[in-house]
Amino acid sequence: MKELVEIIAKALVDNPDEVVVTETEKEDELQIELKVAPQDMGKVIGKQGRIAKAIRSVVKAAASREDKKVVVDIQ
Repeated sequence: MKELVEIIAKALVDNPDEVVVTETEKEDELQIELKVAPQDMGKVIGKQGRIAKAIRSVVKAAASREDKKVVVDIQ
């Protein structure tokens, strides 16, 4: 999942070197934290959060194959 979020984020931003994705596994959920440069935040979130919602949907679909709950946090 971490690689998937990283590939998507790097394709969206102007500074792909500043994209940092961390993955934390808790009991029954996987928490993915995405950090980008401040000037790229709008590109990752999108108008009315549409791009962020799309990223979460893609990750959720990929996680459903493994029967895991995934939470994507954008910072």
